[in-house]
Amino acid sequence: MKIRKKVWPVYFRSILAGDKNFELRLNDFECRIGDILILEEWNPETQKYTGRVLEKKVGYVLKINPNKLPFWPKEEIEKYGLQIISLK
Repeated sequence: MKIRKKVWPVYFRSILAGDKNFELRLNDFECRIGDILILEEWNPETQKYTGRVLEKKVGYVLKINPNKLPFWPKEEIEKYGLQIISLK
């Protein structure tokens, strides 16, 4: 399945350069391994698409409910937040 999503210029450039190989998204749509993310660069200042587009194949999907993580207490998550680490 092809899924279209907006992406801000700073993140678009990092994906294009190959430095950012992950996406953090609200889990408000269905996404599976093998789907294609069509990332359309969106300028939040002008509220318009720039016309630049990237297509990326989904290799892995991890769905997280921060209130139900078995690893850390909710208080620690609220205190420190979470980070996603890209591995190369």
